[in-house]
Amino acid sequence: MSDPTTQKHYVAPVETESIAVDAVRISEKPSNLWRDAWQDLRRRPLFWFSVVLALVFLVMALWPTLFTATPPDSCDLANSNGGPEAGHPLGFTFQGCDIYARIAWGAQTSLAVGLIATLISSFLGLIMGALAGFYGGWLDGVLSRIGDIFFAIPYILAAVVVMTVFRDARSVWTLALAIGGFAWASTARVVRAEILRVRQADFVMASQALGQSKFKTLLNHVIPNAIAPLLVVSTLGLAAAIVAEATLSFLGVGLGSDVMSWGNDISDAQASLRVAPMALIYPSIALTLAVLAFVTLGELIRDALDPKARARR
Repeated sequence: MSDPTTQKHYVAPVETESIAVDAVRISEKPSNLWRDAWQDLRRRPLFWFSVVLALVFLVMALWPTLFTATPPDSCDLANSNGGPEAGHPLGFTFQGCDIYARIAWGAQTSLAVGLIATLISSFLGLIMGALAGFYGGWLDGVLSRIGDIFFAIPYILAAVVVMTVFRDARSVWTLALAIGGFAWASTARVVRAEILRVRQADFVMASQALGQSKFKTLLNHVIPNAIAPLLVVSTLGLAAAIVAEATLSFLGVGLGSDVMSWGNDISDAQASLRVAPMALIYPSIALTLAVLAFVTLGELIRDALDPKARARR
């Protein structure tokens, strides 16, 4: 046994670094899913490239005169399949129309069909998926079976049938309804799965405990917290709808021949593919770049909203 009087006692200094380490910086904004996703996206050059490319096509669709002063319907057979000239950088079509002007004005129709079809499919998918996932029971069974029926029908085939039946009423709205009205089932599945996850959260239980109705809880708390996957699906669906418009127009069951769109220009140019291939290649490049921009943007947003995907990088 040692003598207590000879034992040494060590006391930590009063000022230690633990105070600074453990201090909570209350001035910083609390992190959340959207802020973390934005911090991840803003550091990726591919994200800015896809955003700029998508904005270019959107501005081209809204204000085509900013890109060309040549009327797209000003055609001269003397320039049939002609090469590039001053003021006409991409040459001419078989009908003697300026290819660049038609690409700039065709973006308006192609993107309009894609945006309207995406809004229709997202709206229907959100309603069907949210009601099925939140209320469950027999309503979930009925809505899920309806979704399975639409999911089993290829929306391209359904759009071909619709546009063939309504041949005399072809328009941007008819084509968008034909595409979006049959493409919502996959969106509904994604929304339903996310609603099932969110409805188990504590804030949903607290909302109902405070006396708020189920429908108000769904609108005010569940849907806003389940909207992230819908944003991703809608971005990817926009690219798919643009491709669907071009496909249907190429098959001759899309928009009328008097409507300017990338799909119609590609369809018209196939007759002179051997003698003037660039009339087909240039609108195909525009279509590819637009689809690539929205697909890349959707995939980057999907990865940024997935914490596991961020951790793997």
